[in-house]
Amino acid sequence: MGAGQRRMTTTAALPLEQHNIEIQRNRAAWERKPMLREIYLGFYRQIAARLNPRLTGPVVELGSGMGRIKEVIPHCLTTDLFPNPWLDRRENCYALSFADGEVSHLILFDVWHHLRYPGTALQEFHRVLTTGGRLILFEPAASWVGRLIYHFFHHEPVAVRDPITWEAPAGFRAADADYYAAQGSATRLFWWGEGHARLKGWKLSEVRPLTSFDYFASGGFSGPQLGGRFLHGLMRTLDFLVTPFPRVFAARLLVVLEKEPA
Repeated sequence: MGAGQRRMTTTAALPLEQHNIEIQRNRAAWERKPMLREIYLGFYRQIAARLNPRLTGPVVELGSGMGRIKEVIPHCLTTDLFPNPWLDRRENCYALSFADGEVSHLILFDVWHHLRYPGTALQEFHRVLTTGGRLILFEPAASWVGRLIYHFFHHEPVAVRDPITWEAPAGFRAADADYYAAQGSATRLFWWGEGHARLKGWKLSEVRPLTSFDYFASGGFSGPQLGGRFLHGLMRTLDFLVTPFPRVFAARLLVVLEKEPA
């Protein structure tokens, strides 16, 4: 988060390389902000708790960025569009290199809202997952407070009213993907239910909004951190108190989909 950055729109024609620019900035922020590291490792533990140990096949994170999920899930295969040396391999969400039914879990942390054509990507995820395989999404939550903070303190649009283009146009190639952002996409499709009718072949097994005032106070990767550990302890207490009111206070959204039998 950060209010000083240039604000973009969902239709902004930015080059794909913008993602890698932000990855490099995030790596620097990770090193200088210990509270942010602690918060994110907690998020990764939430994801790890959703892994099904009975499933066989690799656990794959798409859009791994810094690749820090390995600190919690060491066996996770980290991937991204860019050949950064700390990642395991390159992958494109629209054209994965895995065989049909090969993968047990796909993890997308702050990646779903960068998919301009989520339905097209979802078809590819369905192809590579084994039956019962899980797609785990961790996304911004467009609650009342979330929308306010993400709108004013993050350069990416929340876009809760912009149209979502479900499928790519004819002739689209994975290599044509550009930089896109709509932070409210997962909230609209999975929490508010706008996309439920489109989930043929999937079981929506969990939609969990999470309060995280300590995340807001951390400033994310691009904003200033507010206070120290004492303040963040108070923020966690506040999280506990407002948990019953997710539509007002949620900061994050955890979504789990399972591939149904054919």
